[in-house]
Amino acid sequence: MRQEKSKPILDAFLCWAEKQSIAFKSKLGGAFTYLKNNEKYLRRYLEDGRLEIDNNRAERSIKPFVMGRKNFLFANTESGATGSAVMYSIIETAKENNLDPFKYLTYIFKKFPNIKENETADILLPWNAPEECKVKI
Repeated sequence: MRQEKSKPILDAFLCWAEKQSIAFKSKLGGAFTYLKNNEKYLRRYLEDGRLEIDNNRAERSIKPFVMGRKNFLFANTESGATGSAVMYSIIETAKENNLDPFKYLTYIFKKFPNIKENETADILLPWNAPEECKVKI
């Protein structure tokens, strides 16, 4: 479908961009240079159906962390800021894996102290979380 519908549009756009005469050092010239230098990466979207056309999903998932990042500047200690960053990371990873963050954190805090020395912590990873941690859709 992408080869049939998207490829002609992308080809026409890149052809049009190539014909434009824009000052190289201008902001727009920089954008056109960026487009030309990254064309092969843009074309991968056409070749692999698993790839999304944009990174909006990734951007949305890190937005809470980016907004909270300013708060790290006012942490009382470096270890406090690190702890906050770790918690943000765990919570956002849980959300991306369709887990209820509260239930997932409860599961981790109950399970982690009971892991034996010779056991692996893989059971704590989000994709191995039990059904009770999953968001009901």
